[in-house]
Amino acid sequence: MERPQVTNGPVRIAIIGGGIAGLTLLLALLKHTSREVLIPHLYEAAPAFAEIGAGIAFGSNSLRAMSLIDPEMTATYNKHATFQADKGARERKLWSSYRMGMDGKQRPTNALKAGDHIHETRASVARSSVHRARFLEGMTELLPDRGQEKYVSFGKRLLSLDENSDASVTAHFAGGTSTTVDAVIGCDGIKSRVRQILLHGEAEADPVFTGKYAYRGLVPMEEAVAALGEYTARNNHFHWGYDGHVLTFPIEKGQTMNVVAFRTKENDIWEHGSQWVLPGNKEQMLQDFAGWGKDVQTILSLMKCSDIWAMFDHPPAHTYHKGGQICIIGDAAHASTPHQGAGAGMAIEDVFILSRLLKEVHHREQLCHAFAAYDAVRRPRTQKLVRSSRDAGLLYECQKPGVQDDIGKIRQDLDERMRWIWDLDLDAHLAEALAFFRKKAVFVTLKDSVVVSVC
Repeated sequence: MERPQVTNGPVRIAIIGGGIAGLTLLLALLKHTSREVLIPHLYEAAPAFAEIGAGIAFGSNSLRAMSLIDPEMTATYNKHATFQADKGARERKLWSSYRMGMDGKQRPTNALKAGDHIHETRASVARSSVHRARFLEGMTELLPDRGQEKYVSFGKRLLSLDENSDASVTAHFAGGTSTTVDAVIGCDGIKSRVRQILLHGEAEADPVFTGKYAYRGLVPMEEAVAALGEYTARNNHFHWGYDGHVLTFPIEKGQTMNVVAFRTKENDIWEHGSQWVLPGNKEQMLQDFAGWGKDVQTILSLMKCSDIWAMFDHPPAHTYHKGGQICIIGDAAHASTPHQGAGAGMAIEDVFILSRLLKEVHHREQLCHAFAAYDAVRRPRTQKLVRSSRDAGLLYECQKPGVQDDIGKIRQDLDERMRWIWDLDLDAHLAEALAFFRKKAVFVTLKDSVVVSVC
């Protein structure tokens, strides 16, 4: 079916959401596209750029994508990142260390005691992590002069989208303001309003509770070192258990130990509706981990707060776009649990692929082909992460069918689990997307510079 004929002019892109995905996309488009061809503008609901949560880690795949988007972004990451503190860990390119957080069940498959070593995973680069808010602040400094004034609008909470007869889209915001653009790209997180509109009426429009929750908190590193020792406090560790696990790693240039203590809920129902973060309850937390080993008990006792975070993720969507008008990336498209530490990295990959596809767009009629190419190469990979991350949550808590607490099978699983994420050939991935775009983008140029496209 032919789309309406439209005249040429700069393609106007509205980016909804100013988290890491949205700001990275804005920076990528400002760097790799001409304003005579494409004009991006970011709309953020909050009064300023902000991120919730604490530490995130990027693997070699996402660091590579970051460098391909803009080497200055990588420099910003390195400026704010915390690297494995132990020199030997860096030389071994240690990603994570796994140990028992409680006694095994003393059967042949797991006779380990609390604190005993289970395994280590290594990567092509040693693990590093960054505080979300510090990284976001650093990226805002990469915006061109007057960038926030010219390319960003705050206090813009999206309410609805109108798809107009001329193939444009009008975004309506709380407070009565609106804007009309050629396409809207949703970067608005796991509770994405753009996703809800795109998948209206479908069960996959909204996130679902995964049956797990976590206590999140921070510990001053000096206190952590005094109580746990240098190696345990200053490096990434998983403390393994039955129906729970505890993750620790350094952030803030090694000044703080980030703690996430996961538990499986007795039922798969989250009784608190849309309130996914509850006030800390240290007594409940300590009760949840009663009987665990000395290190875990020490870590939890040191936490200065213990907010409770529900773990939600997205069911697989059948599409990440609608024609050339609506598209979703990052957590808006494929929110996953944090068990593999790859969600933010996948958003960076999304931006790399989509921004390079949009660089090829010279008429607004080509947007549908760019979005379709992005969807074709990114949806299978990112939805695999959602499934794999859920599976990792089962593995870390001795719940994975066929593995349970069998240490030999656990080690084999850990050795294989991250390779498909880290070892992505980004050049080949982009080439696949561009080939799809060029195959689909068949245009007929008519007189008077009017273009018709079949999408």
